[in-house]
This record gives sequence, structure tokens and C-alpha cells, in this order.
Amino acid sequence: MRTSKEQNECAGGSKLDISVVIPTLNAVDGRESTLANLGDAASEVIVVDGGSSDGTLLLAEQLGARLVKAERGRGVQMRAGAAAARGGWLLFLHADTKLGEGWQEDVRRFIGQPGNESRAAAFCFKLDDGDRAARRLERLVAWRCRRFGLPYGDQGLLIQRVFYERLGGFKPIPLMEDVDLVRRIGRQNIVMLDTDAVTSAARYRRNGYWRRSARNLLLLSLYWLGVPPRLLVRAYG
Repeated sequence: MRTSKEQNECAGGSKLDISVVIPTLNAVDGRESTLANLGDAASEVIVVDGGSSDGTLLLAEQLGARLVKAERGRGVQMRAGAAAARGGWLLFLHADTKLGEGWQEDVRRFIGQPGNESRAAAFCFKLDDGDRAARRLERLVAWRCRRFGLPYGDQGLLIQRVFYERLGGFKPIPLMEDVDLVRRIGRQNIVMLDTDAVTSAARYRRNGYWRRSARNLLLLSLYWLGVPPRLLVRAYG
């Protein structure tokens, strides 16, 4: 395990001392742009697959990612990816999310800032859709992050590995694994970076912006009221 000094020295070099962990399940569409966007800035990129049958594994291998297999479920997969990681910092990223230009500088500054060893960072939520409904949703998410310190997994999560392990990491639950970990990190320890995390709007276009947003809010409310994630996942689909 690297010391904080060694991590900061690495952050000042050409590569960032981060392991990017990406859970996948039949995510070949859009995967190439997500991986290519990372370039060789990270010390490693780990694709944790939950049983793909569409060529995801072959594409990830061709693009130079490390492959880890795990049981299906984001919580389980990201937990497995973190356990396999070698970097001093972990960056969890969804398969349909691409980081905006300048993300390396944002990450480098966060890693190099004293005290951030016990904090975590997330990116700004953005959708790859020109519809006005997408802009409204982005504003609502920005408000949620400011007001409650509650970024979701599609905004990425950057955290030092020691801190992550001290918190117990992602729980192997089928839903709300991102909210669960962010709650343990604490809203006062969440830093919002300037770079966008551009996520596919396909599900919103398919289900409707209002309907999907209302459903997500309902699921979050039920989770806060204590409904187990194993029951919520049935409604999530």
C-alpha cells in the first residue's frame, strides 16, 4: 500500500494512481467510447462483468482493461473490482457513463489536496440528450447534490482505497449500493468536481423523463423508510 506522499507524487506524474472500476452486463454499446475516454491516464482499468453474452468481455480485453468476473449486481461487482484493484485510489464508473474533458486535472487536484484521504468526490450529472427535459433533470440532480450531498452512481465516485476499506466498501446488495455507501461517507465528506459525467439518456427516453424520475424518487423514499433493496429491485426492473 502506498503512503499518501507516494500517492501525491504519482498524481503529479503522467499517470494517476487510480484503479477505475467499471461493472458491466451486456454493455458493449457505448463501452468503447467510455474506455477510450479514459485513455492511459489511470494506472489500471478494471471491467467487472456479471455474465455478459454480447461481446463486452472481448471489447474490454481489446481496449486493455483487466477483466474480473463476479455475480450479477452492481454492488457485488464493484466490491469485487475494488478487491482486485492495485491503485491507491478507486474511481467507480458506470458502463454507460463517459467523463468529460479535463477529468484528469480535476482528479489530480482532488488527490493532491491534503485532507481528501478521508473524503470522496463525484462528478456533475449530465445526459447525452439535447431535450429540455434532460436539462431540467440535470438541474434537479445538481440541487440534490448541493442540498443533501447525495450523488448517485452515474456521477462516478472517487475515493482513497484505505478510506473505502475502512468504511466497509460497497455492500453486496442488488440496489441502492451507491446511496448506501455515500451515506456512510457522510454528506460533509462529499466533494463535487467540476467535470461532467455524461451518462446515456436511453432509459429516460424509453421510459419517459417524468415517469422514470418519479419512479426513482419513490424507490429512494421507500429505501429511506427501510424497505430492503431485495424488494425494491423488483420495481426497478
